[in-house]
Amino acid sequence: MNPSAEAPVFAEPWQAHAFALVLQLHQRGLFSWPEWAAALAEQIARAQAAGDADHGDTYYQHWLAALEAIVAAKGASTAAELARYAQAWDHAAERTPHGRPIELQPGDFDAPAAATPHP
Repeated sequence: MNPSAEAPVFAEPWQAHAFALVLQLHQRGLFSWPEWAAALAEQIARAQAAGDADHGDTYYQHWLAALEAIVAAKGASTAAELARYAQAWDHAAERTPHGRPIELQPGDFDAPAAATPHP
């Protein structure tokens, strides 16, 4: 058996969620697949130009950044709204005990910015 076949496709759950969001938004017609490929390629090129060593460990960070950019460019959300929700989810994650589901609450939107940015 090939050992790499046993490796998980996604290292973390958020990566699977970001992947699924892209598929759903594409299927709903927000963007074409060539538009998505161009957005992702642009994000990766930008990251490499900024010094990303491109070892593969940052791929889904680029995927998420490209998703945020294309959603904002298509008018489905704004960069400010996406940042607001990312901050709220970060706060919700910080207050949630390990092993419990993270639930977003209204107070998460009023919390101070987290010390570490979301992936």
